Amino acid sequence: MGLGRISWGLGCYIFFFASMIFEGISGQGNGWLSGHATFYGGNENPTTLGGACGYDNTFHAGFGVHTAAVSGALFRSGEACGACYQVMCDYNMDPKWCLRQRLVTVTATNFCPQNNNGGWCDPPRQHFDMSMPAFLRIARQGNEGVVPVLYRRVTCKRRGGVRFTLRGQGNFNMVMISNVGGSGDVKAAWIKGSKMRTWVAMHRNWGANWQSSIDLRGRTLSFKLTLVDGKTLEFFNVVPSSWRFGQTFSSKNQFF
Repeated sequence: MGLGRISWGLGCYIFFFASMIFEGISGQGNGWLSGHATFYGGNENPTTLGGACGYDNTFHAGFGVHTAAVSGALFRSGEACGACYQVMCDYNMDPKWCLRQRLVTVTATNFCPQNNNGGWCDPPRQHFDMSMPAFLRIARQGNEGVVPVLYRRVTCKRRGGVRFTLRGQGNFNMVMISNVGGSGDVKAAWIKGSKMRTWVAMHRNWGANWQSSIDLRGRTLSFKLTLVDGKTLEFFNVVPSSWRFGQTFSSKNQFF
C-alpha cells in the first residue's frame, strides 16, 4: 500500500471521527448541556460589559470582549462571575442561523435579568446574552436574535496573575477580584494585613467584589482565595503598604 493511500485513509478516519464527535454533541454527551443565546448589540466598549459582576473594564480585568450576561440559573447570585463556558450554536437544531462546528469561550461578567429578550433569561432557562463579537463567532446575525446552543464549563486560561482592585474608604474595604484562572469563580476569600497572625474572612458584597470592615491602611496586604472547584491559593504581600483606594495590583500566582 502506498504512502499516499495511507495518508488519504488516515485523513478520512480523522474527519469521520471529528464529525461523529460534533454530531454526537446534540445528544448532550461529553458534558454538553442545552441552552439558548442572544446578543446585546454592537457596543464593544469594555466599560459596558462588566455589569452585575462589577468589573469596571473587561479588558483590564483580563476578559476581553468574549463575555456574556448569564441567566439566573447560571449566575448563582454572583458566584458565577469569572466562570468560563465553551459555547457552540446547535447546528442540528437551527442550521439556518448556526455556524457549523464553531466554538467560542466566554466569561460570565454580567447578569441577564428576568423578562429580558422575551423571557429567555427567566428561570429555569440556561441562557447566554453574549457580546456581539462572541455571538458572531458561532452564529449569523438573524432577525429573531435567538439561537439554540450547547455549552459546558471549561477551565479559564488567563494571562498573568490574579488581580486585586482596592475600593472603599476608611475601615470599609472592598476588593474586586479579577483575571482568575482555573474554574474562574471565587467561592470564598480572606484578607490579612502585615503583622496580623490570622486570615480575616471577607464577604461577597456583590458580583466579584468582596468586603471586610477592618482598618488595613498602611499595611501590606495578602489574600487567600478558594474557587468553586475547591482549589485554594494564597497571595502573600501582593499589595504594598503604600496602597491607595482605586489601585489595582496583579499577583504572580494563578489558578490552572
